[in-house]
Amino acid sequence: MAEFDWYLQVNLKARHLRLLVAIDTYRNLTQVAEITHVTVPAVSKSLAELERGLGLTLFSRTMQGVMPTPYGECLIRHARAMLAILHQARDELKTLSSGAEGKVRIGMLPASASALLPQALSILKQKSPGTNVTVLEGTTESLLPQLWQGQLDLIVGRLPAPDTLSSFDEQELLEEPVVLMTGRHHPLARSKSLKWSDLAAYPWILPPPGSILRDPLERVLEANNVPLSNNYIETLSIHVVRAHLQISDFIAVMAGSIAKDFAQPLHTLPLSLPRLVRPAGMLWNRNRGLTPSAKLMVSCLEDAARQLTAELSTASHQTFAATESVLASTDMR
Repeated sequence: MAEFDWYLQVNLKARHLRLLVAIDTYRNLTQVAEITHVTVPAVSKSLAELERGLGLTLFSRTMQGVMPTPYGECLIRHARAMLAILHQARDELKTLSSGAEGKVRIGMLPASASALLPQALSILKQKSPGTNVTVLEGTTESLLPQLWQGQLDLIVGRLPAPDTLSSFDEQELLEEPVVLMTGRHHPLARSKSLKWSDLAAYPWILPPPGSILRDPLERVLEANNVPLSNNYIETLSIHVVRAHLQISDFIAVMAGSIAKDFAQPLHTLPLSLPRLVRPAGMLWNRNRGLTPSAKLMVSCLEDAARQLTAELSTASHQTFAATESVLASTDMR
């Protein structure tokens, strides 16, 4: 075991980590040799040296190709994380040497971060124009592994269920109500009193199966005896949802902050929904410290959340007043 420890601490090199990741990616030594511009015997020799130094079999040859053993899977997982840290260090050094102030890599969960993140980025650029940001949009399933491996500094959006977050810390930022939305022209938009049964005649724009909001929404509709017809669209795209509501009689479920886009106003249906999902917030890897740039981004997200909370409160009052005015106008006719 002492020899094993010595090899890991003294003799394990970055080229070994890259070799492990390459073999795991392609599962074929010939392909690995081609992409690394060496011969197949050279790849085999490097792998054999690594296995001999560790005293462990990392890969086995099968009909499906070169497959990692449990030892290999463990070391590959950590190799990816270590390479991500090295790449992060490289990027920070490049950024500093170019005169910039830093870089932040953010994963954004679609829809749920649409208002929070842009506002935070605006604040960041006011405070520190030289801090640059890369934003990658994706699902919880695609972004969490990248956060764990160090490819992302933060994830911003609707917080997932706590049982998925064993390796991460979180901070709640914005309690956004989830509301039912239609276009302004929708037949239900002028209804004085609305019952759940009134929704049954209309098609839906739904979040896809497996997304954070889908199952809670289906449970609420089922509890209120609203069947989902076969006429629906599934998407997480805010742009698709907003655009389609403008030209159709579809109903969608959306975060309250999206409704405050007055350039293309939507109508909020006056039906009370329970708290279907957790607040919007941010996640980070508790085992890896935040860079100074990431800490600055955290501060900007906190500022943006405070601003949006105040704006949502104001927009709620304005929406109520506007609805009362429309209904009064309808009565006069």
